[in-house]
Amino acid sequence: MGGHSHWATTKRHKQAQDAKRGKLFTRVIRELTIAARQGGDPDHNPRLRLAIVKAKDANMPGDTLKKAIQRGTGELPGVHYEEFTLEAYGPGGTALLLEITSDNRNRTVAEIRSLLTKNGGNMAEAGAVSWQFQKKGLIVVEQGKVEEDRLLSLALEAGAEDVKISEKTFEVITAPHDFEAVKKVLSDEKIDTSLAEVTFVPQNSIRLQEKAAEQMLKLMEILDDHDDIQKVHANFDIPDEIMEKVVAAG
Repeated sequence: MGGHSHWATTKRHKQAQDAKRGKLFTRVIRELTIAARQGGDPDHNPRLRLAIVKAKDANMPGDTLKKAIQRGTGELPGVHYEEFTLEAYGPGGTALLLEITSDNRNRTVAEIRSLLTKNGGNMAEAGAVSWQFQKKGLIVVEQGKVEEDRLLSLALEAGAEDVKISEKTFEVITAPHDFEAVKKVLSDEKIDTSLAEVTFVPQNSIRLQEKAAEQMLKLMEILDDHDDIQKVHANFDIPDEIMEKVVAAG
């Protein structure tokens, strides 16, 4: 899953651009609103607590944040978003799991089906690919930011399940309920993370070579740009040298 995590971290370079286009705010506002349905007190709502952290990381104005939460709790009127997942196949037989929030399910499904068909992918039946993913906490630390032994010791002691070492990063894997505790320990120790989220981690990966890698990254960009897609999870693995070449060419 090195390529997948690498993709996730390269997305951070797009965030300033995304914020300008309003896409980042759109996603975070939807997440705040949906999370707040389970209660507006972040102390008793872990999902809302994480959404507020994302909002602050995105420099969202306090008033915007507050109104998004109030729409979720029903204190303010707002659009009703439905949450669902879609499953698909991408170039090279890769598995895709898409987390969606939409106010019009039929429209969204039709749009995503069209995007997949035009870019080397296709929709899958429910259950066809979801079994290949497990919900986990994922914290990515770039090599050079911390000594390997220190990270292993801190992460595992804090409750992490595993630490995977790839060419350029350490990937700390946790159970979803241990994510916040492990993240806090690394934060308290002033260890910079390039990615920290509860996500769906693939149990196996498909290694892509240049042509399929190029198609895959183009599809990921297109899906990532769709307002109704909150997150895209995939099981591709692209060697770092090919990833860098394709990203540079794009």
